[in-house]
Amino acid sequence: MDERSELPVIDIAALVGGQGNRRQVAAQIDRACRQWGFFYITNHGVSAALERQLEEQSRLFFSRASADKLKIAMVRGGRAWRGYFDVGGELTSGVPDCKEGLYFGQELPEDHPLVHSGTPLHGANLFPDGMPLFRSAVLEYITALSELGHALMAGIALGLGLDETYFARHCTGEPLVLFRIFNYPPAPPDDHSWGVGEHTDYGLLTILKQDDTGGLQVKSEAGGWQPVAPIPGTFVCNIGDMLECMSGGLYRSTPHRVLNRSGQARLSFPFFFDPGFYARVGPIAGLAATPSDGHERWDGASVHDWQGIYGDYVLAKVGRVFPQLQQAVL
Repeated sequence: MDERSELPVIDIAALVGGQGNRRQVAAQIDRACRQWGFFYITNHGVSAALERQLEEQSRLFFSRASADKLKIAMVRGGRAWRGYFDVGGELTSGVPDCKEGLYFGQELPEDHPLVHSGTPLHGANLFPDGMPLFRSAVLEYITALSELGHALMAGIALGLGLDETYFARHCTGEPLVLFRIFNYPPAPPDDHSWGVGEHTDYGLLTILKQDDTGGLQVKSEAGGWQPVAPIPGTFVCNIGDMLECMSGGLYRSTPHRVLNRSGQARLSFPFFFDPGFYARVGPIAGLAATPSDGHERWDGASVHDWQGIYGDYVLAKVGRVFPQLQQAVL
């Protein structure tokens, strides 16, 4: 497999800095979303020092003994659905993934209205003892990526011919932000276990930081698998099921997967910028819809058969990933 990526690299300085041709950047994002559903971004404004600290602290955490990591196991996170899971603890299409990881989200106090009302996926994060730099890096990164998510969704709105505040007004005024840190152990040469199997993301937009290991692959329109090689100073972005739904199929939620053949551990940091939990999602009026055939998707389903409250959609999906924890949010 050719390790060079064909995905476009888009300079988004005009979206995050306010100087430059925003509509020109939006047009590039629009083309990428129509052709691939994936693209790289550069000049995104996130501190390189923060990224380094996050990666260093994550490696320190995953180097800890299993018993130490399990002190913040997801079973302790309750309805907020936060914490650590061990290798094989997360499922994709019912098959255990070859990775361990941490689930985080926006840090909310007990008296926040969404927490007080018992809304799933909202609350306080679980952090390991004795790692204050890890906690600060995670929370600072969530804040930075939330701002970046708003900027990118403004660009996506412009690319669709909408007012740039469209998504903020309709579904991301108070977005559901979910952050994961995954550690993929190296797969032995004769082992074909997937770090994560073929899947699509649930929400609007994923912003991915990956280390320099490689292993991410995206499915092309022709059906082949294209590597998404790490490029220093960039994030990888991809759209999710809800943006395919809202765009009427103009944009596609593209399948992707991970296989770590590097011989070393691989870190990845996906950040999900999604509609608010109680936001109602459906096709945007006025777009030239071209819904995809559900049988073309990896799971035989169609996101165009669904519309409603985003929280209902995401809970159904996440419940299949961690079926043993599903009762915690019912």
